[in-house]
Amino acid sequence: MGENIEKYLNRVAEAAEQNALVKMTLSKPADKHDELRNIYVKPVLIKGKRLFAFTYRYERRDEVKNYDAEQMISTLKELVPSKFLNAVLFTVNEDVALLVSSKGKVTVQTKKVQECREQNLEHDKQKARLINPANPWWYQLGLTTREGKVTADMQHKFKQIYKYAEIVESLVKPLKFDGPVHIADMGAGKGYLTFALHELLTQRLNLDVDIKGVEIRPELVQKINEIIKMSGLKGLEFVESTIDAYRPQQLDILIALHACDTATDDAIAKGVRAGAELIVCAPCCHKQIRQEMERSGKTDAITRYGIFMERQAVMVTDTIRALMMEYYGYKTQVMEFIEMENTPKNILLVGRKTDKTPDRLMISKAIGDLKRHGAVNYFLNKD
Repeated sequence: MGENIEKYLNRVAEAAEQNALVKMTLSKPADKHDELRNIYVKPVLIKGKRLFAFTYRYERRDEVKNYDAEQMISTLKELVPSKFLNAVLFTVNEDVALLVSSKGKVTVQTKKVQECREQNLEHDKQKARLINPANPWWYQLGLTTREGKVTADMQHKFKQIYKYAEIVESLVKPLKFDGPVHIADMGAGKGYLTFALHELLTQRLNLDVDIKGVEIRPELVQKINEIIKMSGLKGLEFVESTIDAYRPQQLDILIALHACDTATDDAIAKGVRAGAELIVCAPCCHKQIRQEMERSGKTDAITRYGIFMERQAVMVTDTIRALMMEYYGYKTQVMEFIEMENTPKNILLVGRKTDKTPDRLMISKAIGDLKRHGAVNYFLNKD
């Protein structure tokens, strides 16, 4: 076993010395419950010195450490096979894989590659980011240090924000606007995603925006507006209001992420009535429909189990929401918002306004079938 590991480490050392190491991955944790899931290694050039960046990927955060060639080999000796059972070295002309079986057998496999690979020694990739953590508002919001580095306990939150920015960019890019883009972010909370939206649209897509963050808690509204003022941001303001009471004068895009219970329905209704071009919702809890299901006294082989009743309530509710948007002329899409390990509330409902006349008879029938199947009457009384 030791001989093959030594053989692999010698090949890594040779590749590093010959400037042939393109990247390396460590995977398959020896302890399946270990928070550290994998490690990604690549050469970087920092202040004229060639180092090797180790990106430690935990379940909820990433950590990066830079080592010289000697430190890299020493670190690998500590990690393989005690922490990771697979390690793959990618060089400019071959792949070298170290594999440790469940019984402890160690093998090394080498494969020549056809393509001509090149090293990427770029270290600072912030300029290519949709969201730049070095912007001062992220420090004010508590996500980064003064130096613009995401804090360890906010890594998972920043990943969520970044994923949100990726999705929104793909949704907004095809749209054409005449003048400022009027946006309402319903239930904006602490403002993380609202600031990400403003940064994306103004700094990445160069749009003129008028974004209102709608939030019911006055202390949050005051705090966020102070941060907006300190950051010198234009076209962004928080307003104190419930979703139901908010009356937008003009609305092109409606956002409602994790608006609790029927607040998501209120938000969708606002967007539909205002004729918004784009409606983006991430539903939260679904108390109302489950309560109706329970009050009906009707159960089947699935809903007799509480956890399955909850899931069915979620599916019925969100499907009806998507169908209701289609009823009013929106092309709807349901997608995953973020990874399931970050939050189970990871469904995103997207509605794009179209000129196509919807088949309302067919949609009404589909909604009616869902109501009967879900044994609920809640939506019968909704406008």
